[in-house]
Amino acid sequence: MANQTTQIVEKKVNDTLFILCLFVTAISIGMALIEFFTRGLFPPTRISTFYIGVLIIYSLHKEAIRWIEERGAGVQQRRGEYFVYLWVVITAILYLINFLTKDYFRYSPAGVELTTLEEITFTTLEVGAVFILTRLIKLGSIYFLKKKES
Repeated sequence: MANQTTQIVEKKVNDTLFILCLFVTAISIGMALIEFFTRGLFPPTRISTFYIGVLIIYSLHKEAIRWIEERGAGVQQRRGEYFVYLWVVITAILYLINFLTKDYFRYSPAGVELTTLEEITFTTLEVGAVFILTRLIKLGSIYFLKKKES
């Protein structure tokens, strides 16, 4: 009974962490898009460290829940993938837009080279790395549980 209560509480915490992560993701993407499309009229977002930290907290908590459950959490297990897909698609579209506009978004109106696209790329790769890390943790836990059972 105590284990079941713990699972219910932790799933509620994870749901809250997911909503917070979704909120911070929307803010991060919004700020990055504003910075990109205004071509340097806004300062660099500088939110990526905070954002990746929030994402790591959510991801590690989700993995901790797997350790206390007998079975997977179903739909909840796959929600984090959407962060990766969203960042990859947005980043690819921004590269395409910049390419089709012949590097228009690479330079400020004053002609100063901007690093916005590289910063967005780095954030996208960090999000992907967090996803891969949590997948490796999941696969490792499955491997060790099967080895323990046999």
